[in-house]
Amino acid sequence: MRQIIILLAAILLCSCSAESETKAQTTMNKIYVTIGGQTQSMTLADTQAAQELAARLQNGSLTISLNTNDDFEIWGPLGFSLTTSNRQMTAQAGDVVLYSGSNICLFADANSWSYTPLGHFDSITGNDLRTFLKIGQNNIPVTLSLTSGATAVSKVTGAAAADDGACYSLNGQRVDNPTKGMYIKNGKKIIL
Repeated sequence: MRQIIILLAAILLCSCSAESETKAQTTMNKIYVTIGGQTQSMTLADTQAAQELAARLQNGSLTISLNTNDDFEIWGPLGFSLTTSNRQMTAQAGDVVLYSGSNICLFADANSWSYTPLGHFDSITGNDLRTFLKIGQNNIPVTLSLTSGATAVSKVTGAAAADDGACYSLNGQRVDNPTKGMYIKNGKKIIL
């Protein structure tokens, strides 16, 4: 009987670990950038700064105001610093980088400088990228998030707030077999 209990405990521990690993991979691989009601996905670079940014976004989306610089980028302060690993590089259209530890730059064209890579847009290029980034404009509201749509969940009440271990959809419906996505579990947003 003791061996069965140990085996069940090991299986439970492994499944929890696998769930945590899947969550970490899901949340730490992509960021979504929303500008003017349009959202584009960005694959994160393999840098400490990119992982720190994704970790900050686990607490909710971040909206910042960016400005055009010389028709090749939009840039501005994040409002906090990230770990830098600057290297001389030529950023290409679609690259997203950290500049001076606390500024984010989204490129519509190439530029050489010392940057810390944050990521690259997945599927938008050329004039579509320039239009999406609103090149030529200033005070551009840009939202960074871990989901492709805003959740607007600010407070959890009712059954979804219970500490019962069950998963609930963002509209409060109990989900017995959740798949990839965002849910509420024990009163907190989680990403599977």
